[in-house]
Amino acid sequence: MKRFSGSVVLVCVVAVGAYAIDDTQPQPKATVQQDSTAIPKRGNGGIPPRSGAPEDKQRAVSRESVEYLKGLRKNTPFGTKGFDLAALRAGMGSRREPTIKGIKFIRVKIGDIPCEWVLAPGADPDLRLLYLHGGGFVSGSGGFYLTLAAHLSAAAKCAVLLPDYRLAPEHRFPAGLEDCICAHQWLIANGPAGPAPSQATFIAGDSAGGNLTLATLLALRDRRRPLPAGGIALSPATDWTLASESLRTADDPIISASTMPVFRDHYLGKTDPRNPLASPVFGNYRGIPPLLIQVGEHEMLRDDSVRVAKKARSDGIPVKLEIWPGMFHVFQSHEPLLPEGQEAIDHVADFMRSSLPRR
Repeated sequence: MKRFSGSVVLVCVVAVGAYAIDDTQPQPKATVQQDSTAIPKRGNGGIPPRSGAPEDKQRAVSRESVEYLKGLRKNTPFGTKGFDLAALRAGMGSRREPTIKGIKFIRVKIGDIPCEWVLAPGADPDLRLLYLHGGGFVSGSGGFYLTLAAHLSAAAKCAVLLPDYRLAPEHRFPAGLEDCICAHQWLIANGPAGPAPSQATFIAGDSAGGNLTLATLLALRDRRRPLPAGGIALSPATDWTLASESLRTADDPIISASTMPVFRDHYLGKTDPRNPLASPVFGNYRGIPPLLIQVGEHEMLRDDSVRVAKKARSDGIPVKLEIWPGMFHVFQSHEPLLPEGQEAIDHVADFMRSSLPRR
């Protein structure tokens, strides 16, 4: 598949030893576990050392990823020299066809929401993943995420639905969130071939879509709607008060932290940024399903993941937080697929299998 270049497109796509803690049992004290050599220790709010569990054993970052990161650092992070919404939308509105053979695409509409099913060979149409694309709430499309959806479908043997939820600033909060809630409700009773009950559903998303993943879970719980078996957030933006330390300290090769107030203002308008459905770090997570959160070492949103994982754990929710050394914003979606990207996708598939309801 053709490699995309340029900072405008790179922001869109947005292990070798991830450091993880798997909370299959709620813990008495929420901690984030990570190797202190991967990210320097900090003062207040610093990240504690990781555990000595075998699954957390550190390995070297792959040569492919080291070279890829070097290439990324030759570019200028999106937003460094101004916020070009038109260019961002043009890049993230493109269609990226997967290279996996035999992938099926089925376009549908849920009311006024354009959507597309992605099915890899052997995928179970009754095991359904709602994938919410990134793009800062102002850009992005399902078509841009066909490749990632195909990898997820192939690894988890599931059907993936990509909705084109409404975008800001034309449709501010909570318009896009309402579309995601509606899409999950529809997903329960409808599959790629038409009306059919699901065996199980999951919700996943990256960046803005990671925010929407968490917010959708909170909203479904609050509205007493059926919940998925699990939630998967990749590099989620979780705090529009912009209080995370990594916004100031991380050397992000994809996005400039100066973009965050612009994304926020486009999306929220005059909405209180502490609204838990806008900033899920402030949510009450009691009663939601287990979470898998993946984030890269070198991204400004790293601490948004750390903080929301800590909050969910404190509310008694099983959370597996993976902080991937040497990785960057939504590294799982960069093509050609990096070794860490494939391993992270395999972790998603493992999480889904382990979260399936027992028959």
